[in-house]
This record gives sequence, C-alpha cells and structure tokens, in this order.
Amino acid sequence: MSEKGDSYNPSEFVQIPVEPKEDGVIRVVSFNLRCADVNGVRMEDRCDLAVRFLKQEQVAADTIGVQEATPEWMRVLTEGLPAYDYVGVGREDGDCKGEYSAVFYLKDKYQVLDSGTFWLSETPDVVSKGWDADCKRVCSYALLEDKQTGVRFAHVNSHFDHVGAVAQQNEAKMVSAFVQEKFADVPRVFTADMNVLPTSEPYKIMTSSLKDSSLTCPDSVRFGTFHNAKPDQMKDYIIDYVLYAGAWEPVHYRTVTVGIDDRFVSDHFPVYADMKLK
Repeated sequence: MSEKGDSYNPSEFVQIPVEPKEDGVIRVVSFNLRCADVNGVRMEDRCDLAVRFLKQEQVAADTIGVQEATPEWMRVLTEGLPAYDYVGVGREDGDCKGEYSAVFYLKDKYQVLDSGTFWLSETPDVVSKGWDADCKRVCSYALLEDKQTGVRFAHVNSHFDHVGAVAQQNEAKMVSAFVQEKFADVPRVFTADMNVLPTSEPYKIMTSSLKDSSLTCPDSVRFGTFHNAKPDQMKDYIIDYVLYAGAWEPVHYRTVTVGIDDRFVSDHFPVYADMKLK
C-alpha cells in the first residue's frame, strides 16, 4: 500500500479483472459502495471511481444491487449512470433519508412489473429497527421483464446488520421466506452484503433455498469481498453474495479486485454473476 493507503500494490494480492460479458447472459452485480471514507479516502473522492467502474463497457451489468447508498451516493449514481433507473427508498424514512439497498436496472432493456421495500424487523411495513440490530435495515426488490423477449426475473437486494446476531438470523429467515413466497414462479437472484461468512448460520439459512453462484458457476474466481484496504490480510473474508434460484444456468462468477487508476473503489470488492435463463 502507499502511504495514503488508497493505491494498489499488485504483488500483495491476486488481481481479478472484469471479464467481457458474453452474449445471452444476464450480469448481476452486488456492490457495497461504502458510505464514508476508505482508509482516509473520502467518499466524495471515490464517487468518480465507482461510477467509472460501473460504466466500463466490459461491466455491462443488467442489474446492480447496491448497499450503503446514501442520498449523496444515489445522486451520484443516478447522474453518472443515465442508462439505469432504480427501485428503492432510504431506510430512515421510507423516502430519501438514510442508506438505500437499491436495485439499479437497464431502463431501456427492462420494465418493472412490481417493486417495493420492506424493513428487516418485526414490523416490516413501517420504518423500524429489528431485534438486536444496530441499524435499520431494508430489503428492496424489482420484478423485471425484458421488453423484447418478455422474459421475467426478480432481483432482491439487501444489507444485513453488522452487529446483532439475532437480527442476522431473523433477517435471513425473513428474506429467504419472502423470496420463496413472493417469487416462487420466476427466476430470482438475491444480492447482499450479508455481513456474515459462509460458515455462519444466516448463510446456511439463505442457501437452504438459494444457491451460491460463486460455488456453482463453472468459471468462478473468488476472493475476500470485504478488504478494508488490506486485501492481502482479508482474502478469506467473504460477506457479499449473489444467490439465485429458479431456471438459471450459472456461467461466470467474479470478485473484482482490479480497481480504477490503481485505487480502491470501496472497502468492498464488487462481485458479479453471469447467468443464462434456461
């Protein structure tokens, strides 16, 4: 690392680039943007990096589930990514205050048939904090239809609590049940910073009904997703996921560790899965 802590040293960890998207695949990205600084680098000084990463021609995401997207981040993303629209609300007031767990989608390619946000708590329909959680947490979703083919799939996105163990388990139970019941008849993907490792009980709950694309894609390159500007020390710290169920054929999975201008775009590495609908 440089003295600033915001540059890469390629000798310290594996460099995983974005692969060009193949024809016929749907690329689903999960990206925790980090609402504050990263090792002393302010959010305001990283905005262009995140937008440039997502605008790269080879990224070409169909949908993007973001976490820690503050109102400032949402302004940056909506202005910087004109090809996308989004669903989601701020978790503090159900409108525009607080972090979003929004789902961005290519607006010329897809139309939204159904969407919404609920709180991960005992009272999901109102602004609330659940169980022993440290923060209010939300889950946002979109049922999308390809305007040309009529193919439909659902993208559900969330950010589980980082402190409350009871909350994490109940959040997993709530979201797992929601995905199964709400979207049982369509292919579905779930993206999230779940704040738990693959050995945890919340992960086991989620993967009892959803498959982990990083394990099922025949071409998968995994790395620790939360690096905290120390990727060489955090290579096994996987807490960001792309899970799925239904008529999907998984193709590629990547944890993208290559940054922009040799700089970190966040304290999390973006992850994505390429999948085809059978």
